[in-house]
Amino acid sequence: MTQHTRTVESRPAAEAVPHDANQAVAITRSLLRDLFGPPEQRDFAVRLWDGSRETPPERAPRYTIALNRPGALRRIFLPPSELALGEAYLDGDFDIEGEIEAAVGLANVVSARLGSPLGYAALIPRLRALPVDDAPAGATAGSAPRGRAALAGFGARHTRRRDAAAIRYHYDVGNDFYALWLDQRMVYSCAYFPTGAEDLDTAQEAKLEHICRKLRLRPGERLLDIGCGWGGLVRYAAERYGVEALGVTLSEPQAALARERIAAAGLTDRCRVEVRDYRDLPRNRPFDKIVSVGMFEHVGRSHLYTYFNTAYHLLRPGGLFLNHGIAEGPAQRGMSLPLRLLWRPGSFVATYVFPDGELIPPGEALRYAEMVGFETRDVENLREHYTLTLRQWVRRLEAHREEAVRIAGERTYRVWRLYMAGAAQSFATGGNSLIQALFTKLHGDGTIELPPTRADLYA
Repeated sequence: MTQHTRTVESRPAAEAVPHDANQAVAITRSLLRDLFGPPEQRDFAVRLWDGSRETPPERAPRYTIALNRPGALRRIFLPPSELALGEAYLDGDFDIEGEIEAAVGLANVVSARLGSPLGYAALIPRLRALPVDDAPAGATAGSAPRGRAALAGFGARHTRRRDAAAIRYHYDVGNDFYALWLDQRMVYSCAYFPTGAEDLDTAQEAKLEHICRKLRLRPGERLLDIGCGWGGLVRYAAERYGVEALGVTLSEPQAALARERIAAAGLTDRCRVEVRDYRDLPRNRPFDKIVSVGMFEHVGRSHLYTYFNTAYHLLRPGGLFLNHGIAEGPAQRGMSLPLRLLWRPGSFVATYVFPDGELIPPGEALRYAEMVGFETRDVENLREHYTLTLRQWVRRLEAHREEAVRIAGERTYRVWRLYMAGAAQSFATGGNSLIQALFTKLHGDGTIELPPTRADLYA
């Protein structure tokens, strides 16, 4: 994908900057002090393009921010936004060495500082005094269309054609790239850590087991997985619980690998994966159980009724539907409107990672589900589990940096490193939630097919 693979320069461009070098250093140091406090109050170090450093005087820094060009702060903060910050990292205006999740947390410090109009106004003259002509050749401003812009030719949001294009944008980076940092089953969603000490493979298997138990799967039942990814859940359910499982995805590379793994496991008689939009599935033979893991975020508020209504009509009476997806957390909802408009939270992910994705509050999702006829039976927030999952993904990606760059390019590596570290920080601080909601479709007389307590989940 061309929008992900351009090379990033990590050092200043060769052309001379028509500004006094000492002046740019002095201005940058004063801006850093106003934005983050004096060096003795920080837990991180800063290295400027001339090799000079600012470090905490009495402790080792948790990470280092390397400002590679004199105009870096100008491009980030004039005007300021989450997208500008992310693009400055992609373009090599700055690097993050060390604990990137902690560094991402600085965005909250900055956004709070910018929440004061007078405070931000005081920064503008100094920002304008920094160089504007030292950006690298081929920087973001002149790059190919990205995210939603790249999907402009595919019609209105959440049509079948555009949804397929959005999924291709994200997943066609390549199976080999994802395999570098996902678990052995390639489960690209929140894992489940009963003790917090599990490795990624163990935690992802625990998540699959947790889902199957919540669905109370039984041999011979028909299971539908909407947005099945690389087929980890349908294989697990068919092998461990004896169900007949169908997974649907919009990604050809995902489906191809899923079919290979199904065949290798000897499960082709009761497990299959199709490239198909869930809205196009026939309703003449309802499923006993339906699950959707990590797909809900792509649906969009305007199509929530269609999403739940389709699931409802694909499910037999008495059946269960488990919806597992990211929701907007309370910390994000608490951001003031002026700051939200200025900082535009989520703009980096929407541009580079999940075009057309949309997060909504959990209560709104439940309302749409019940509007079509579902009854809510169980709601669990796995927010802390996703924090642990993302931290492991980031560490694994960083450990395979050279191979990731070889497969997908420096820019893609930076996109995924920044987005996953930012997501970990957002889940840790309540900006995002991960909601697992279990719904049932009542029989005509109002009865359901669930035990009276949750005890069987933990037996």
